[in-house]
Amino acid sequence: MSEVDLDSDAAPARRRIAPLIVGVVAVVMAAFMWVLVRAEPETGSSAATTLLDRPAPAATGTYGDGRVFELSRRKGSWVVLNFFTSNCIPCQREHPELIAFVDLQRDLGVDGAEFYTIVQHDEPEAVEAFFAENGGDWPVVYDEEYEFQNGFGVAQVPETWIIDPNGIVRGRIISEVTAEFLATSIQRLREPS
Repeated sequence: MSEVDLDSDAAPARRRIAPLIVGVVAVVMAAFMWVLVRAEPETGSSAATTLLDRPAPAATGTYGDGRVFELSRRKGSWVVLNFFTSNCIPCQREHPELIAFVDLQRDLGVDGAEFYTIVQHDEPEAVEAFFAENGGDWPVVYDEEYEFQNGFGVAQVPETWIIDPNGIVRGRIISEVTAEFLATSIQRLREPS
C-alpha cells in the first residue's frame, strides 16, 4: 500500500517540476542561440582533415559553359578552392577579400595561385547574378555530381582548401578568409621547412 501512496504522491510533484525544467532548458537554448547569432566570424580557422598532406581527391565539375573541370589536371600550380553559395552570408562577407587575393595572385604572374569557386546547392543564374553585382572574374565550377563536396567532406560553406603544385592538400580553412591570411598561408607553405 505504501508503494501506491508514494507513486500517487510523486506524480503531482513531477507534474509541477516538469514545466520548470522545460522552461530552464528553453532559456538556456535561447541564450545559446543568441550567443551564436551575435558571435563574430573567426577568420582563418583551420581544421584537421584526413586529406592533409595527401593527394587531393580526383574530383570533376563543370564550368558555367558546360566544359569539364578536372582538379587532377591542375598539377604544377598552387590551387585554392573556395566552396560557395550565393545566399551564404559569410560567403558574401568574404567575397571582397577573395577579389583582393585573386588580384594579389595575378600580380605574381606564373608564381601566383590559381583560384576556383566551387558551387554546390545553388542555381547558376543566382551565382552569375552575384558575381555580376559583386565582382570577381575567376573560374566558377559547379559541383553537380557532388564529387568535390563528397571528396573533400564539405558540410557547409564557406570552406577553402589549398593544394600544392604536386596535387597534395596542404590546408583547409572552415570559416571566412582574408586575402592576407590566404597569401601568407601559401607563402609559408612554399618555404622549405
